Amino acid sequence: MLRKLLIGTALATTFAFSAHAEDVKEVQMLHWWTSGGEAAALNVLKGDLAKEGYAWKDVPVAGGGGDAAMTALKAMVAAGNYPTASQMLGYTVLDYAAAGVMGDLTETAKKEGWDKSVPAALQKFSVYDGKWVAAPVNVHSVNWLWINKAVMDKIGGAEPKTFDDFVALLDKAKAAGVIPLALGGQNWQEATMFDSVVLSTGGPEFYKKAFNDLDDASLKSDTMKKSFDNLAKLVTYVDPNFSGRDWNLATAMVIKGDALVQVMGDWAKGEFHAANKTPGTDFLCYRFPGTDGSVIYNSDMFGMFNVPDDRKAAQVALATATLSKSFQSAFNVVKGSVPARTDVPDTDFDACGKKGIADLKAANDGGTLFGSLAQGYGAPPAVANAYKDVVSKFVHGQIKTSDEAVTELVKAIDDAK
Repeated sequence: MLRKLLIGTALATTFAFSAHAEDVKEVQMLHWWTSGGEAAALNVLKGDLAKEGYAWKDVPVAGGGGDAAMTALKAMVAAGNYPTASQMLGYTVLDYAAAGVMGDLTETAKKEGWDKSVPAALQKFSVYDGKWVAAPVNVHSVNWLWINKAVMDKIGGAEPKTFDDFVALLDKAKAAGVIPLALGGQNWQEATMFDSVVLSTGGPEFYKKAFNDLDDASLKSDTMKKSFDNLAKLVTYVDPNFSGRDWNLATAMVIKGDALVQVMGDWAKGEFHAANKTPGTDFLCYRFPGTDGSVIYNSDMFGMFNVPDDRKAAQVALATATLSKSFQSAFNVVKGSVPARTDVPDTDFDACGKKGIADLKAANDGGTLFGSLAQGYGAPPAVANAYKDVVSKFVHGQIKTSDEAVTELVKAIDDAK
């Protein structure tokens, strides 16, 4: 659908400009980074480009999962109004590349050796038909717990290693009168948590078969049914007002001690960082119980569009700044993620960041690095959206049982393929 919509646009859209036109010293960026931690991270890039004389034209579209931003992007591209770049997730980059509207960063990438420093898992989504069309900004992983240490100490809790351990920990928080689990009732948040539940319940090979390979037998299995049962158990520990809550407000509940734990990707750490909280002192970061040794990842990418010649210098400057070692360190320290290149030292990262970098390397080396289905790296957008819809309906009681959830999931994914 996107390809059909945009190919016509790409062919019909022409740009008139003088061969001697002066370069436009402005970067126009569409993104959904609107929380405090995200905005602070983005300021690192704005500052780097300002030093080179480039103005920053912000096009922020609120909504932590990026769906609203992608709707806005589709309208801009259909109108021939290409941004310099847009924040994008995996398969969406490939969709726009297939539609013929992306730029070509290959010359810059070759000059700067991106192929040697960017992990192959990210190159799969930033290179199309042999051309670099996007600059990876970071690597996020979603299978994390974020815990308020004071509350943990108060209830006498310890790091949960298994799902049953996790349930017992949540029971302790509940008995102490603390909200056990901070959750925002939006489909992408619910599905992000379910990614971790499935990995914990079925193990690495099951997760890969079900959520990366879309293996029918795995999707229909008793293990998937058990995964939905485990999700239902977790939902009993959220507060009654969770529906519609933004993810960063759920993080704030943990920061303030109103809740014990949030299951969320490591962008949550950016909120702790913005609140001047320190890992080990104010908060704890653990892998979701039962997922140690594996990483479910996504990566924010700056998809670069086929802009007129007088805007290409700004685009190259943006791409170069994005993949510089200094930016990769400074940005990801603030954002909570880890660098999108493997040769950036972990010197400036806190304990959670160091663990994230080490975990990513181990998972990449060991074959346990898996794309997040909820976050656009497990399967194309139509499948991911169908998945999020089913999970959310289950969380909110529109799908009543795990048997029904499995049936609906299989049907939704089949229809979306």
